[in-house]
Amino acid sequence: MSKLLETRLPLAEGIELTPELFNRLVRILEINLGAIDPDKTPSFNATEISQLQFATGSIIFNTTNKIHQAFDGTAMRNLYEHQTYPSGLGVTTSVGSVTVTIS
Repeated sequence: MSKLLETRLPLAEGIELTPELFNRLVRILEINLGAIDPDKTPSFNATEISQLQFATGSIIFNTTNKIHQAFDGTAMRNLYEHQTYPSGLGVTTSVGSVTVTIS
């Protein structure tokens, strides 16, 4: 799972900030900002879920079951009841009997 990288930012002392320190700070920020997308829920299939470890409270999308789940510290729990939506139209009807006569 993605998470912000834990780093110790160097402190600039005095009036002058060296290019080396500035570039190091910018690189640390680039790495951290690229490590997580807070607008995207991570997706995993059932095999990946069984092999990975999750922090309590982690929310994922299970691509096998097609449902969002949260880890409660012991197991993944579904966040809602799975719904199957129709993907087309279907009609069944009956009119009675039809007789066709060809002469």
